[in-house]
Amino acid sequence: MRTLTLRGGARVVVVAAQWYDAFGVVTRGRVQLELRDGEPGPVLGRDAGFWLRGTGVRALQNPGRRAARVRVLTPGPEPSHAGRHPRTPTAERWRSGMTDMDDAGVVTGPAAGPTRRTHRLARLAGTGLLATLAAMAATTLGAALARAVGVDFEVPDGGESIPLPGFAVVTGLFSVMGIVIAAALLRWSARPAERFVWTAVSLTALSWVPPLLSGADAATITALLGLHLVPAAVVIPVLARSLRTSSPSAWPPLSGSTLPGSGAG
Repeated sequence: MRTLTLRGGARVVVVAAQWYDAFGVVTRGRVQLELRDGEPGPVLGRDAGFWLRGTGVRALQNPGRRAARVRVLTPGPEPSHAGRHPRTPTAERWRSGMTDMDDAGVVTGPAAGPTRRTHRLARLAGTGLLATLAAMAATTLGAALARAVGVDFEVPDGGESIPLPGFAVVTGLFSVMGIVIAAALLRWSARPAERFVWTAVSLTALSWVPPLLSGADAATITALLGLHLVPAAVVIPVLARSLRTSSPSAWPPLSGSTLPGSGAG
């Protein structure tokens, strides 16, 4: 029996000889399984047990900030001595089935995988840009409708009416800022979606302060407050959904059970 400790964000490559007939139990924190194609797999919570034989799992990763521990139980000799024992037919079948999971070393630092991370960031950015274009169109249309019913969007400071293209420019600028915040949270936060929603809603609330202090008439203030909500209603849900699907901890934890389909097959 041995204990595997993964620091926050650490990744350990699955080496076939070390997991020969081994059964793992998460005793602290959470552990995520990295699948054969490099995509994030299920997140195992405390007391979850799992076999790796026949699953195609190629690495274990700690998606959180706190250290995680896995108790590894083996029925026979320690995995580090596996090479000294006879190569029985059963062992040969096991080694053959684990060929795709073999690796020469163990990574104990922060999770590697820049290609996968870049793919997630690119997908988030693409989704965010589409949402930004939709928000710009919706805000501009809303401003045009408000102007059609008599809202002049005239601000006393300067006395000029806000032009329709100005709504699109401001919406696009702040939406891109939201994408940058979302990308930063995806990179460094263990719960990017929740933190993004909290941050974005707070910033939307703060964006109401300038219209309220502008000194414009009631119709203009009301319209400006509503137009601040339009891009928020478009961009925030889209980016939050993208963060939930792109986050390494997107899969729900499996607690107190053996990973489905992960038996000795």
